[in-house]
Amino acid sequence: MRVFVTGATGFVGSAVTAELLAHGHRVLGLARSDRSAEELGRVGAEVLRGNLQAPETLRQGAQLCEAVIHTGFIHDFSRFAEACAIDRAAIEALGAAIEGTAKPLIVTAGLASLNAPGPVALEVDAALPPSDSYPRASEAAARALAERGIRAGIMRLPPSVHGRGDHGFVPLLIDMARRKGRSACIGEGENAWPAVHVEDAARAFRLAVEHGPGTATFHAVAEEGIPFRQIAQAIAAGLGVPFVSLTPDEARDHFGWFVDFASMDQRASSRQTQATLRWSPSGPDLLTDIQEAGYFESRPL
Repeated sequence: MRVFVTGATGFVGSAVTAELLAHGHRVLGLARSDRSAEELGRVGAEVLRGNLQAPETLRQGAQLCEAVIHTGFIHDFSRFAEACAIDRAAIEALGAAIEGTAKPLIVTAGLASLNAPGPVALEVDAALPPSDSYPRASEAAARALAERGIRAGIMRLPPSVHGRGDHGFVPLLIDMARRKGRSACIGEGENAWPAVHVEDAARAFRLAVEHGPGTATFHAVAEEGIPFRQIAQAIAAGLGVPFVSLTPDEARDHFGWFVDFASMDQRASSRQTQATLRWSPSGPDLLTDIQEAGYFESRPL
């Protein structure tokens, strides 16, 4: 199978690319720079030059392949609304390109946007509709495509997709703790984050394009919930700084714009995903990875 991958040299996308190639698939990766193109060529992927704001290129990539995995996203929280609008337009362009075919499109979404009524978020739980406070519309765009008969599935990722090379929320917390001279949780820190190792997540994406039932929603979750206190303590130990518990007011000063994520409490299940895709996560857990996957190296990961 030839698979078009957006974000193919990103943290998750590069793992997806490697996973597909290792299992005999061909990968056409979207590359916005010479460096990205060189990285793709080095691992044996084909290259399509372009970016998420070039709908004609996205359509071309989707039309040239038998499946599409959309992992690309502009991770710039200073212009989050704009990044979300670009993401939505990209999903619409990819979907339009495969309309009328049986090609699967797997769209990446986040568990942070779920409206989960129970103590553990499930695949059947709906995402909150896009709003000014949280404008990400990945799921809404994918579901709109599915209503048109397009095979648009959703892969929800937890707040921590971890492993060597991670540049997401855990490195951000480490950098914050390094600058502040302390690692913190809010209150008792019992609010929990789900997590998955990046190679396990990549395997879930591959299985979804190989065996996924059309428009299903999947949870790439290995650990249902790690208390934030334990994450903060692991960071404190790794940096050799104090671990502290903060009041909500103190937390706003310490975490800044990240305070809502630091207080997020959302356990998530992947039982249905594991059964449907026959996916069994086997990578290291988050706390082990924090200590062993280079998170405290002096150079940026």
